[in-house]
Amino acid sequence: MTGQLQKDSLELLKQLISIPSFSKEEDRTADVIEQFLQQRNVKTQRKLNNVWAYNKHFDASKPTLLLNSHHDTVKPNTGYTRDPYEAKIEDGKLYGLGSNDAGGCLVSLIATFLYYYEQSELSYNLCLAATAEEEISGNNGLEHVLPELGDLEFAIVGEPTQMNLAIAERGLLVLDCTVHGKAGHAAREEGDNAIYKALKDIEWFRNYRFSKVSEMFGPLKMSVTIINAGSQHNVVPATCTFTVDVRVTDAYTNEEVLKIIRTNVDCEVKPRSVRLKPSSIDKAHPIVQSGIALGRATYGSPTTSDQALLSIPSLKVGPGDSARSHMADEYIYTHEIEEGIVLYIEMLKPVINGK
Repeated sequence: MTGQLQKDSLELLKQLISIPSFSKEEDRTADVIEQFLQQRNVKTQRKLNNVWAYNKHFDASKPTLLLNSHHDTVKPNTGYTRDPYEAKIEDGKLYGLGSNDAGGCLVSLIATFLYYYEQSELSYNLCLAATAEEEISGNNGLEHVLPELGDLEFAIVGEPTQMNLAIAERGLLVLDCTVHGKAGHAAREEGDNAIYKALKDIEWFRNYRFSKVSEMFGPLKMSVTIINAGSQHNVVPATCTFTVDVRVTDAYTNEEVLKIIRTNVDCEVKPRSVRLKPSSIDKAHPIVQSGIALGRATYGSPTTSDQALLSIPSLKVGPGDSARSHMADEYIYTHEIEEGIVLYIEMLKPVINGK
């Protein structure tokens, strides 16, 4: 059975690659995913460009496991030497935009869902969700349909990890900070220079060390990345704004970090969002232990994904290599997809009692 699933998965991925599916423009790939599932007698649901389905013998008395990956892509960078929409296999590599991030993961999870779809004695329900807008952390992707999916106990999020187990992922806070002074003529030493006032807070961001250190990631990291102030050389600036990139570890919530920052600085601090949360799953969780038993390594992922939108334990794992994501002439090895399907299925067997 897995042989046919592997063959169908490669054909589906070729079809998805051939269709441009930039974030917010995924309607045609959503159509293809819907049709692929419906042709296999799977009842699908859809909201905007998000498609989801449940296993045939869904039982509301059982917990539900989410299988999620995305079908949107970034735009091809200028370094491409190939047609980004030509799905071509050469030397065991399937080339094309979105092949690695995250098409290989998505079709492998779809195959895994189909493997278990008809089985009636599972201890978990399965919810497959192929979602949109992951590449821009958009509001109309996974977050938009989560309320529709029902209660979920834990999730597997498909991203290229070489099928190793990302058991934690950093969160992200982007902070816009504003310091107010008073304008004046530079020659007469008038005013209250907002740049000088900002220096104290900038220095705090540079030097502060949070007390809790993540076992997986180490210390939380903050970097001032943009500064803007002043309009001309002879005017003391009344306002200085700066931006801080904060990579939040699983030792804190975004809200806790924000509270600590505001307690220690004088500037106005406005987060662009608190949605991109740090996430983790206990190493002792059965799905993690199952992966370890199959020889997969655990690690903490520095990159963000739709995992950040989940408030349940979640494991990021999938075929492909994140180093190839967004690169020119993106590719995934066909054997990575074939092996990914087998590993997903085998990882789930002791967890959901698959036969």
